[in-house]
Amino acid sequence: MPQKFRLLTTGRFERQAIKLPAAIYQQLTRRLQLLETNPRHPSLQTHEVKHAAGDYAGKIFEAYINKQYRFTWEYGPGSGEITLRNTDNHDDCLKKP
Repeated sequence: MPQKFRLLTTGRFERQAIKLPAAIYQQLTRRLQLLETNPRHPSLQTHEVKHAAGDYAGKIFEAYINKQYRFTWEYGPGSGEITLRNTDNHDDCLKKP
């Protein structure tokens, strides 16, 4: 059985997520289910955010909700944990990943 990651959220992620349009929020919840079991799932199109450092001395990653919306995340703070950092339309999400 593949490892299932524990998803943690920042306050910013939670504030941004509740502002999303309902249809986008539903897509986000489906994407987070994929992230829990496979952060590199092809439909997430996960890739590193260049020149950004995470809070846990690692990299920050961007993943797709759809063509316009993204969310950012990083591994940590503990083993088997992923912290969700931000979610918004592409440009705004990456201003402060």
